[in-house]
Amino acid sequence: MKICYGLLVIVASLFPSISIAAKTANATLSCSSLQFQRGSESGGNYFLNFSSVNGGVNGELALDFFNSGYTHSAYLSLEDDLFGETLSGQMGLNVPTDVDANKDGFSDFFQVSQGITNVASSGAFSLQVYGNGTATAVWNRSAGSSFGTLNLTMPLMAFDTVTFSLGFQILEYRGPLNYTPTTTNVTGTVNLAQTDNPTATINGSVLFIKSATDRFNELTLQPGAWTNETQQAVFYLDDIYSRDVRWPTNYYGYLEYTDPNNPGGFYTYGVWLLSIDDLNDSNHNGIPDFSDDPSGAVSPRAPQLQLVQNGTSLRLTLHGDVGFINDIQTVSDLGSTNWQTAVSVTITNDLQIVSFPIPAGPASFWRVQAR
Repeated sequence: MKICYGLLVIVASLFPSISIAAKTANATLSCSSLQFQRGSESGGNYFLNFSSVNGGVNGELALDFFNSGYTHSAYLSLEDDLFGETLSGQMGLNVPTDVDANKDGFSDFFQVSQGITNVASSGAFSLQVYGNGTATAVWNRSAGSSFGTLNLTMPLMAFDTVTFSLGFQILEYRGPLNYTPTTTNVTGTVNLAQTDNPTATINGSVLFIKSATDRFNELTLQPGAWTNETQQAVFYLDDIYSRDVRWPTNYYGYLEYTDPNNPGGFYTYGVWLLSIDDLNDSNHNGIPDFSDDPSGAVSPRAPQLQLVQNGTSLRLTLHGDVGFINDIQTVSDLGSTNWQTAVSVTITNDLQIVSFPIPAGPASFWRVQAR
């Protein structure tokens, strides 16, 4: 396009794309353990605590470390005000993980966005003095809240069935995962904040190695360390991550914390599920950029241009692919290859307007390159 002010020429051109640039996915980190408060029964005679530490109280109902046959287990501490004593014991308890109302492949029970109403489960316990017995549980939690309640009924004796009310919290962190893929690995950083408690944070680096035999669907998270809000380092092990063809934008796997001074030892609140949702698909082949080959990226289309004079300035209207950079360049001699970038614009809408002063001096030539 030519404009009569000296000689001004706009040329649309294209840079080839050679790699997938840094992208952002959404990460959700959910603890497999529940955190319980001290529970009580209506008569105020008994109080119940859960713990994953024998002889202590940390409120954790953890994945079944007793091999009880139930999904979760804990040590029990029963305070009996009638006799002024504290009794110890153990419990296996099913957490209702088979409800998936939103059909996303993950249990609603561990998703803050999803609620549960009067969902029942079963368990078994062993207590000093009272012996062994079976338990029934009813779970409730409102959608959008990480806090819920458990009503746990335990027949302490044939004539003494007690229902405890315990508050619990599911532990969930959410935030961006910024990543850069190569043909063999994915490097990135996470910046996560706890749902219902944004001052609690976790951030750090990740490195995934793509499977040599199934690189689009399987990656291995390499061991590393993150930092929490107190600047304490938390170390994690390697784990395999999969992409399920039923939910092709999602990758998931365990994230297991470890103590470098006690490798292989039990780590409280140490088993988490990391879910990565990546909606980036540069070449529209159905494989998210997170695991796609960088060579699969496509070039941006050539920008469509319109230039008009607006008083003492020029207004350039660009139509181009969102997310790509457009360099507006100038040169005084078309025989020269020394194009100078006057301004760079990242396209945020298919139609973008850029204004700049009318150049003074001799004739000049201008072009726009998308990359």
